[in-house]
Amino acid sequence: MPRTITVGLDGSPESRAAAEWAAREAELRGLPLKLVHVWEPVPEPMAQAPLLGAETHQHWTERIPREAAEGLRLRHPVVDVLTEQLAGRPSDALVDAAKDADLLVLGSRALSGIGGFLVGSVGQAVVARTETPVVLVRAGEQAADEHAADPSGVPSAATGFRPVVLGLDTDRPDETVIAFAFEEAARRGTALHVVQGWNLPSYYVYGMAADADLLNEIARQRVAELTQVLGPWRQKYPGVEVVEVSRSSSPAQHIVDASREASLVVVGRRIRRSPFGVHLGPVTHAVLHHATAPVAVVAHG
Repeated sequence: MPRTITVGLDGSPESRAAAEWAAREAELRGLPLKLVHVWEPVPEPMAQAPLLGAETHQHWTERIPREAAEGLRLRHPVVDVLTEQLAGRPSDALVDAAKDADLLVLGSRALSGIGGFLVGSVGQAVVARTETPVVLVRAGEQAADEHAADPSGVPSAATGFRPVVLGLDTDRPDETVIAFAFEEAARRGTALHVVQGWNLPSYYVYGMAADADLLNEIARQRVAELTQVLGPWRQKYPGVEVVEVSRSSSPAQHIVDASREASLVVVGRRIRRSPFGVHLGPVTHAVLHHATAPVAVVAHG
């Protein structure tokens, strides 16, 4: 089975943005791009309606991947664009499609009037169930958004990519997540900003309000832990500039703040075998809903 970058496409603005991002990623990786459109069969009462029969519905759904593929081939002529039409529940079909992909890309929608993004039930279910890395892309993202601004303040491909941001928990660092982030930074020829947020244990908080020296010592220990974890990776990827950011308080907030100047944010998700509920973890959940850059969720053991 050939490796692909696979994108879930439903014709919405956010899924078209995801397809555009996925095409650029496919070009960076030298892989084919597969557009997957899931067709949910029309319920029998609707199928009998004179204006929306099953054949009419299927005709319109088949147009979505075909027209999207035509546009992507024009804009990305070096990318081999494939299409696949599936029937069934979107979350189930996309989880199955992800098994044969290097990467699955989905869209996320802006929340009107709120500083965040909406990861729908399908997206959350897919992220929580697949072991393939999933990237969530916000609606309206353009190619230039991944690049740094030129002297006039306009993002430009000529200025290179913005940094990749990795949210890292040094208490439980995982090589799969770290490797993914370094690879993405290396492909883009950009820096990797590794963000570590940490909270003080409650027994410290109540007993050290005035002990600045102890607080500083804990901060130094956290920085040292981060440097130690990243040491072997710096040697493995000598061409990637690594910027370490270690700060107290909410890890999610620090990652979200860093996302404003990022081309991609990378976070992890621990694989859980329970069939019940959606398990993303509080930090990953918050980053998915509030980061302003595309977010890659990498499953790990």
